[in-house]
Amino acid sequence: MDDNKKIASFRDLEVYQKAYDLSIIVMTKIIPKLPDSEKFDLKDQLARSSKAIPRLIAEGYGKKHQKMGFQKYLDDAMSEINETIVSISHCRDIYKTEVKLCDELVSEYDVLGRRTYRLAEAWDDFRYKGRKT
Repeated sequence: MDDNKKIASFRDLEVYQKAYDLSIIVMTKIIPKLPDSEKFDLKDQLARSSKAIPRLIAEGYGKKHQKMGFQKYLDDAMSEINETIVSISHCRDIYKTEVKLCDELVSEYDVLGRRTYRLAEAWDDFRYKGRKT
């Protein structure tokens, strides 16, 4: 994204765009390949965590005017990113599901986590001059 481009919507945030794109890959390329025995565990958990990330970013952006609104949702998104990484690692290591793709997804989610954290820091600097818990 162009550094000078104004952010008018959550859809303009690179972390949202990446989180959304990754969730589509997880939902279409990983989850369908897991065994039915994982329907109520790994499939369900991975589906919920991967889809929660862009949702949390979008919802948090809507609360950006609140003192800790956006940060709380970005922190929650980072937790979901970590959970998604663990679940994808389980898919790869237990079921040998799309091993190369899982490795790439783990790497992409790791980068997404770092970018989400940097967005939270930048937002603090912009709005409140420092990350406060």
